[in-house]
Amino acid sequence: MQTTLLAFVGAAIAEIAGCFAFWAWLRHDKSALWLIPGMASLALFAYLLTLVDAEHAGRSYAAYGGIYIASALMWLWLAEGVRPDQWDLIGGAICLVGACVILLGPRGAT
Repeated sequence: MQTTLLAFVGAAIAEIAGCFAFWAWLRHDKSALWLIPGMASLALFAYLLTLVDAEHAGRSYAAYGGIYIASALMWLWLAEGVRPDQWDLIGGAICLVGACVILLGPRGAT
C-alpha cells in the first residue's frame, strides 16, 4: 500500500508539472524549451502509474484521480500562490474518499 501511495503522489507531481510546462508555454508565453522537461515529466507520470499494485489499469487510474485532485489543489496553493477555498477542500476530500473506496474496497467477496 505504501508503494501505491508513493507511486500515486509521484505520478501526480509529475503529471501536474508536465502539464504546467505546457500551460506556461501556451498561456504565459514561456519558451518552447519548457516542453522538454514537460514531456519528460509526463513520461515519468505514465511510468509511475505502472508501479501501482492493482490488477486492472482502469481501477488504478480511477483511484489515482482522487490523489491527482488533492495534489492539484496543493499545486494551486504552493506553486501558484492561491489558497484553496472551502469548496476546493470539500471537493478534494470527497474525491479522496472515492479513491479509497475504489482502491481498498473488498474484491471477490460477493
